[in-house]
Amino acid sequence: MEVFMSMLVEMVSINKSFGATKVLSNVQFSLERGSVHALMGENGAGKSTLMRILAGVYQQTAGRIRLRGEEVTFRSPKEARLAGVSTVFQEFTLIPNLTVSENMFLGHEPRRADGSIDTAEVVERSRKLLADVFPQLDATAIVETLTVAQQQAVEIAKGLTSNADVFIFDEPTAALNSTDVAHLFKVIRDLKAQNKAVVYISHRMNEVFELCDTITVMKDGAWVKTARAEDFNLQTLVATMVGRELQSFFPPRAQAIGSPMLVVAGLRLNDHGPPVGFSVRTGEIIGLAGLEGQGQREIMRAVVGVEPAAAASVQRRRDDSMIDVNVSSGFSSAISAGIGFIPEDRKQEGLFLRLPIYDNIALGKQLNRNMASVAWRSISRVHDVIKSLRVAAADPASPVGKLSGGNQQKVLLCRWLLSGVDILVIEEPTRGVDVGAKAEIYKLLRDFADRGGAVIVSSREHAELIGLCDNILVVHDKKIVGQMPALDATEETILGTALGSNFAHDPRAAVH
Repeated sequence: MEVFMSMLVEMVSINKSFGATKVLSNVQFSLERGSVHALMGENGAGKSTLMRILAGVYQQTAGRIRLRGEEVTFRSPKEARLAGVSTVFQEFTLIPNLTVSENMFLGHEPRRADGSIDTAEVVERSRKLLADVFPQLDATAIVETLTVAQQQAVEIAKGLTSNADVFIFDEPTAALNSTDVAHLFKVIRDLKAQNKAVVYISHRMNEVFELCDTITVMKDGAWVKTARAEDFNLQTLVATMVGRELQSFFPPRAQAIGSPMLVVAGLRLNDHGPPVGFSVRTGEIIGLAGLEGQGQREIMRAVVGVEPAAAASVQRRRDDSMIDVNVSSGFSSAISAGIGFIPEDRKQEGLFLRLPIYDNIALGKQLNRNMASVAWRSISRVHDVIKSLRVAAADPASPVGKLSGGNQQKVLLCRWLLSGVDILVIEEPTRGVDVGAKAEIYKLLRDFADRGGAVIVSSREHAELIGLCDNILVVHDKKIVGQMPALDATEETILGTALGSNFAHDPRAAVH
């Protein structure tokens, strides 16, 4: 392993076990001052575990950590923070009923002379920091009222309140739009200019090559390679991560698309909102694209009855006729009609984190069954689905909360595959998912459509929608302002349509 000068952090021969399960084996990792160091690997490679050891969340089973040349052992995140290590975790650590500013300074609030918290100072410092990073955030807003993207921004801002030398960013852009990503990149470059060390964990390859100086790759809990970023290219980095080259990232598009399978008409998100209408056909994957916060999320949730709409007509095909789906009565009607929904926030809305992996998947067999029969299970079927999706787990009886983000997403997909639905509505299908798992999820969704299903998907990554979908609907101001075949789409045409710059001149921008 190449050793660089000015090392701020050195992690030597790090081992970590949880009971009999060894998750890190003899890992080496170093950070130099004034650098941005990418930590790469598939979901479950051990990246987050290694960084949680550096952040004081876990303690290594064996190995040494040196900070500024001195050996250290952090027994808690507070000890790490006081020593100068600040972490922005992949999974949110926010308190929902506190304000943005209260979350940002939780545990290290400015105090008055009498020892009480200086609330005005907390708000003032928060507003000053947010003005430089996420100016649209209100420091006094209650966190539980925020969107996932806004909560991600709060988590990042929280990490920046520390006067640290080491900053760890674990999937910081997973829920951010392009504007917020640009703000964050400026902050990280400023930290680098201040001679800080930054660890950057991301599955977005373009971000890594744009931002990082050095790349370390881990696989199966072990160190694989460390080199300067310019010594990698996309193909060699992917091959180092997954142990194989990905010949085709996105599966081929649908060869044949059938008749409409789901038809949405007259959907109004509020009493005075514009009507939304679209359809998805058998064998088709459609994507909802646009700028952040323009209504994609609300439209998708209204279609399945997760969130109420002022008005909506939803019909699905059964045999040779269309039947009404009464989504105004809630999500249960959509499930009964064979429509599944996978939310963006899998931890809060999708999974039962303390239940075993097996039980989380087996729930798919109970979705259309009487509650008296919930004890019924199909062990072999669940194991078949786990195997087909390559869910990485030593033991299906272990809690699903212990899995990496990509494997948790696969568990949700397993559940719906087992349920027998033939229409899937999915928010951010690969948020926080590694490149290998992304390819597997794309193939799974295409196979689902090819077997006679239909898929509606939203994503902040327009390149993902272009590669995965057959058709793309562009959403702006809670209405569909354009439609285009994904094969002909570019990120520029999507954004241009969303902003209205080519709406009047592009014949593809027609609502169906």
